[in-house]
Amino acid sequence: MRRTRILALPLILVFCLFVAAPHLALGQDEAPVRRGRKYKAPPETSHIEVLVTKKANGKPISNAAVVFNPSKGGKDIGSLEVKTDPEGKAIIDVIPTGSLVRVQIIANGYATFAEDYQAYLIPEPTRQISIAMLRPQEQISAYEDNHGKASARKPGVQEPVKPATPPTSAKPSSSSAPAKPATPPAATPQQQ
Repeated sequence: MRRTRILALPLILVFCLFVAAPHLALGQDEAPVRRGRKYKAPPETSHIEVLVTKKANGKPISNAAVVFNPSKGGKDIGSLEVKTDPEGKAIIDVIPTGSLVRVQIIANGYATFAEDYQAYLIPEPTRQISIAMLRPQEQISAYEDNHGKASARKPGVQEPVKPATPPTSAKPSSSSAPAKPATPPAATPQQQ
């Protein structure tokens, strides 16, 4: 009896292995179940170089703020600001390809510049933009032609013009100071 049990046990195991093996092999052909987030590759980006120079002499402007405001499909992606180096260059590599980019440049002593550019990867992997900055111009007016004239105001904070001397009146007013008595008050008996 013991012998039959010892022989029967391996036979049952071998039979189960033959019966279950084809089902186990077929289970490996199925794609594994994925859980969690699906990986989404980041969009392709364009390499944009902006060169900021003075229009008067062509010298680079250092430490100018170059603001990139990309939008794709009418949706604003966000704003990024980069300062120019001593050579007047600002370089950025994170703008998605095919997006519309508004480039705004702010530099001390110069008029603010802003223009829209399309960031395409095809036909070239980089985009180079050269901008010549102008000094501030006169404000456009409907009453006189100021087109192309230099600004009469200096750049920076303007203080209001104050008169050199304070206005003086010819006649002193009697209500400003109390009148002094002409005679001293009479002595009281306690003071004597």
